[in-house]
Amino acid sequence: MLFALYCVDKAGAGQVRMDNRAAHLAHLQAHMAQIRFAGPLTSDDGAAMQGSLLLMDFPDRAAAETFAKGDPYAKAGLFAEVRITAVKQVLPKA
Repeated sequence: MLFALYCVDKAGAGQVRMDNRAAHLAHLQAHMAQIRFAGPLTSDDGAAMQGSLLLMDFPDRAAAETFAKGDPYAKAGLFAEVRITAVKQVLPKA
């Protein structure tokens, strides 16, 4: 089942993001088979990272929540908000 994880950084937490980036990317690498899309939310000019957006395949919401809680960014307190929403893919056809 697909889940979107929409994670918004706390204001002024850019250094927390940078300090934990390598561990975050390693966490994503360990779950590559489940990732459909992953990338940072940015300012309109693309200069500043403001959060993360992931579209991932999990067996259920509990698994998505476990993944999100295990993210080094979450453990470091980077996010002001994390929303997890089930998604139905319509296009492109899977």
